[in-house]
Amino acid sequence: MLSSAIAQPCRAAPRPCSSACSTSRVFTTPAARSNASRRQQRQAAAATVAPTTADAAAAPEAPSGYRPEKPTLFGVPVSNCAAQNRFIIYKKGLEGEVDIQAPKVLGDKGVKSPAYLALNPQGKMPMLVLPDGTALPESQVIESYLLDKYDGVGPSLQPPTPELRAKAQLARRIHDLYIQPLQGCMYKKMDAADRCDQLQSIAFQLDVLEGLVEGPFVAGEEISLADAALFPTFVFFTEILPKHFGWSSVFEGRPKLAAWWAAVQADPEAARVIAEMRNGLADWEAAKRWDNLGISAQVADGSFNWSCS
Repeated sequence: MLSSAIAQPCRAAPRPCSSACSTSRVFTTPAARSNASRRQQRQAAAATVAPTTADAAAAPEAPSGYRPEKPTLFGVPVSNCAAQNRFIIYKKGLEGEVDIQAPKVLGDKGVKSPAYLALNPQGKMPMLVLPDGTALPESQVIESYLLDKYDGVGPSLQPPTPELRAKAQLARRIHDLYIQPLQGCMYKKMDAADRCDQLQSIAFQLDVLEGLVEGPFVAGEEISLADAALFPTFVFFTEILPKHFGWSSVFEGRPKLAAWWAAVQADPEAARVIAEMRNGLADWEAAKRWDNLGISAQVADGSFNWSCS
């Protein structure tokens, strides 16, 4: 099972005293207080005087904000969340309507650039920016907007019946609540025992999905939003788990998921997204990510059952 930790109560750091509150309290006479009040009134009146022409020329312009010509999705190829939205754009034929850009368009620091943070203070991707400057972060928010805005364009990506739509939503919830929070164990720095526990939890959730898939896609005959939510994360599973953790196959003992993965890869737009993500992972490989983060050394130690067999 996923190891748990006892949450520690947050304690706010002591608030630094301003110069006004850090000085000793001084008791004044009524007359002194009256004089001080008049001084404050004069200062306030002076502050309301319009600036001179020279002052106005010297003042910096207020930033106008980023306003693209058309809706623009920010993300990188390896991001499974951004991949969900790219799939919808490709599948609905919206590439003429929606641009796709890397976060570095807004600054060298990408999602941590000031211009990006001004649009999304969370500093996360994906993010969709509309022509009026409205920023829509979070893949599910972006998905809902695209499906609503372009409802009559291309496939709806919604299963045909209430029962299948409910199944699609369930698959997505399982992914978002129980799988996506664990995915970092495949490629981020962490304690070896925690990593192994989280890999075991991924194996369990794969078994849950095996029992949910309708076939050939998650919610029946047509590819849908449920598949869009799942398949980008399966790129991580299929590319990382066998190579770096010794899994013989992600689909061993999971024939329905194996058939589902084959169906997804046969879809042209899904295949395009999968190829984009694989190229991003190839960059990680070239940068020796797993070696540099000590993951390879943890696995080589042999103290844990990394294959989850």
